[in-house]
Amino acid sequence: MAGPSRRVLVVGSGGREHALAWKLAGDGAEVLIAPGNAGTARIGENVAVKPGDIPGLVELARSRAVDVTVIGPEAPLVAGVVDTFQAAGLRIFGPTARAAQIEGSKAFCKQILHRGDVPTAMYREFRTAKRAQEYLEAREDMPVVVKADGLAAGKGVFVCPDRAAALAAVAILAGDPQFADAAKGILVEERLDGREVSVMAITDGRTIVTLPPLQDHKAAHDGDLGPNTGGMGAYCPTPFVDAALMAEIESRILVPTIHAMRRSHVPFQGVLFAGLMLTAQGPKVLEFNARFGDPECEALMMLLDSSLLEIIDATVDRKLEGIDPPVWKPGAAVTVVMASEGYPGEVEKGRPIRGLGDAAALDGVEVFHAATRAGPDGQGVVNNGGRTLAVTAVGESLARAKLRAYSAVRRIRWDGAWCRKDIANKGIDRDHELAAAEPGAPR
Repeated sequence: MAGPSRRVLVVGSGGREHALAWKLAGDGAEVLIAPGNAGTARIGENVAVKPGDIPGLVELARSRAVDVTVIGPEAPLVAGVVDTFQAAGLRIFGPTARAAQIEGSKAFCKQILHRGDVPTAMYREFRTAKRAQEYLEAREDMPVVVKADGLAAGKGVFVCPDRAAALAAVAILAGDPQFADAAKGILVEERLDGREVSVMAITDGRTIVTLPPLQDHKAAHDGDLGPNTGGMGAYCPTPFVDAALMAEIESRILVPTIHAMRRSHVPFQGVLFAGLMLTAQGPKVLEFNARFGDPECEALMMLLDSSLLEIIDATVDRKLEGIDPPVWKPGAAVTVVMASEGYPGEVEKGRPIRGLGDAAALDGVEVFHAATRAGPDGQGVVNNGGRTLAVTAVGESLARAKLRAYSAVRRIRWDGAWCRKDIANKGIDRDHELAAAEPGAPR
């Protein structure tokens, strides 16, 4: 088990990293966070090294005798931070640059899925916007999904109801500077219909530990309306995935993907995150990520009863099969993201946040900081980005966890703060449907 002498470096500055640092500190580790935020500063030591400064991270890990480094965001993974750490003889949790291409390149991901015979949407890949536009204009007018091949901070996917919307999406990818690198390749996929869920698994390349299923809320506004975001909330577990379906997801998606990567000489080690659509033909892969989801991670960490550090150690040392399966707290967790005015576009930063202590004092609630910093002269907390806080609560039921989360949200204020009001509603409605279908249920 982890002892107080263990030192862990968590890389990143969002709600995911705050949740990871919070859990690792609870496991007894001394935690450094690079660069962290106003919330992580209260449970560990923030160090002013950016996630993209790989030499700086290596020097930090060496100079502070870090036992293991945990990478939060995807960009440093794709850039090769794991390869550099391993070459320096430093322990690190996450996939190599080549393996992280399962998130860094949607075309690479599709190739792996094809080799593993993993169910996914049919697609075409284009190296220029002009070719993609010609394809769309020549085919039948029908719903499609347009994707930038590379990383785009969760904003490079466009669900298009018709040809006009698809052509507009291609034009955005070709013309918006934020997609300059990501849109060097463009994918046009068939649009899958069904229920979207998330399933994450931790793997050392041989053994897979599947985590409880979740449901994310990508659209900005209630009722799944508005533009896609990095995630406006999540809940765990989702009642749309029962034990039989989870077994199918493991056997038809997770295990074949890990095997296909190993056969392709790109073994995967770390967190494999499957974004899935539950279609009439069964679960199909929408995308894979190479790290914990955000805000999914916040909900997961609140429910994990076992030591996260023990799981990370076993993964890094390729001894995952030798530890007991993780234990999860009963009940459910709900994360509500509080965003700043203007998100997912530009936001005004530096606005004072009030009520954080009142919210955190509620039973079963943790307020994970996603984009915050200390206020002027180090006093108070101000917003420092779009997705600002990830207010997370646990409860004996999904409905109770939601009630606690929104009770905490109501205690927090800053100018322009907003959130979705319907996080977890789909899961709660499903719980009611299942309860009504039980034998002997009142009718």
